Amino acid sequence: MEILYLVIGAAVGAGVCWLVMFLIRRSQLKNGRSKVASAEEEARRILEEGAKEAETRKKDMVLEAKEEILRLRNEAERELKDRRSEVSRQERRITQKEENLDRKTESLEKKNEQLDAKLKENELLREKIEETLAQHVTRLEEISGYTAEQAKGELVAKVETEARHEMAQKLDELETQFKEEADEKARNLLTLAIQRCAADHVAEATISVVSLPSEEMKGRIIGREGRNIQKLETMTGVELIIDDTPEVITISGFDPVRREIARLSLERLISDGRIHPARIEETVEKAKKEVEAVIKQAGERATYETNVHGIHPELVRLLGRLRYRTSYGQNVLKHSIEVSWLAGIMADELGVDGAAARRAGLLHDIGKAFPQDMEGSHVELGVNAARKYKESREVIHAIEAHHNDVEPQTIVAILVQAADAVSAARPGARREDMENYIKRLEKLEEIASGFSGVEKAYAIQAGREIRVMVKPEQVSDDDMKLIAREMAKKIEDEVKYPGQIKLNLIRETRTVDYAR
Repeated sequence: MEILYLVIGAAVGAGVCWLVMFLIRRSQLKNGRSKVASAEEEARRILEEGAKEAETRKKDMVLEAKEEILRLRNEAERELKDRRSEVSRQERRITQKEENLDRKTESLEKKNEQLDAKLKENELLREKIEETLAQHVTRLEEISGYTAEQAKGELVAKVETEARHEMAQKLDELETQFKEEADEKARNLLTLAIQRCAADHVAEATISVVSLPSEEMKGRIIGREGRNIQKLETMTGVELIIDDTPEVITISGFDPVRREIARLSLERLISDGRIHPARIEETVEKAKKEVEAVIKQAGERATYETNVHGIHPELVRLLGRLRYRTSYGQNVLKHSIEVSWLAGIMADELGVDGAAARRAGLLHDIGKAFPQDMEGSHVELGVNAARKYKESREVIHAIEAHHNDVEPQTIVAILVQAADAVSAARPGARREDMENYIKRLEKLEEIASGFSGVEKAYAIQAGREIRVMVKPEQVSDDDMKLIAREMAKKIEDEVKYPGQIKLNLIRETRTVDYAR
């Protein structure tokens, strides 16, 4: 029963729901139809307004287009009018230019005609002048008795003589001016350098003398059958001279280093008293090490004194060996230090690289440190050593050029040359071999006598001056200047000499008569 009620209730509920739904749906349909109708009405209204607005817009655009077309037409007409006026202006200018050109062409043609006429007149006049000149030349030749070529030759000779005279005068003036200026500058420069550098010079010989405490020591040095002295001479490479001079032994040797080793060894052996071959060998080895140490210290002291740094240790050792080398009696190490000072001072005064000048001056004679049995001059050996130990090109060139083996190309090389000459020419610095001295004087007299017109030539003042007597009938006053210049140049090229040589040419005419 309850189930039946439930079914009937459900059916009634479903029917009520359907009826409610139907009523709602019907209401919605009526509202939709009314909205569609109002939308259609609105659409028709909008379309009608749009049509009216489009028509109005169309009329406005057509009107604007007509106005734009009218404006563009007016602008085109105005531009065309301007171009036509410009073309007219250009045509008028071109016409004027053509007229001016025609007038100028006519004027040029007239001038060309006039010029041709004048050229013809000038040609006729030139022919008349040449004819008249030929007549005058012929007349002058008849009057003077000279042909034109002869007269021309005399004129050329006269002009040449005058030119030679003026050239000699000019050369004399320039030489005097340059000499005064150069002498003044060089004198000041060298004076400053020499005043700041005063080195002592000690002449070293090729022998050393060792004093003995007694005559008995000579026998002990000689040893049984001379074995001691032979061992000492063999190890040191020198000669021991034991003569009648009391209590003295002379060490003779060309190599000062060997001589110094022998002297030290002999003095220590004498002081020790034990003289036998084994002791000699030990002492000589110690002396060699000591001399090597002295050599190193001397090289380092030289670099310190000259303020030259960064030199290769092997070059420093070679510098120290120069302490035991002499050149014409002058100690080479002292000479190198002095050249370094002089070159550096002159470089500083001139405003060039003083450090490079001092370095080149210190190393310029480094080749003299090598043993005499090595091939090559001291310049070649020095250049090779400098290259081997990476010295600069400027220093190498200065070493190579300091004796004019090559032409000096730098100021440093020239300063080293000058400093070397100043150091060598200092009074008492060197001893010169008498034979070489005589040969140099003879060479100077030979060169001077070899010039045409020279009557006699004498080398005086120890070779510092050459007095030349010329033949007055062959050499004029003007020729003397040229001869002196050529003679000086030849002496510079062929003779090596310290300092400078004065050439004194004398031309005199003497007339002798007797009153009886």
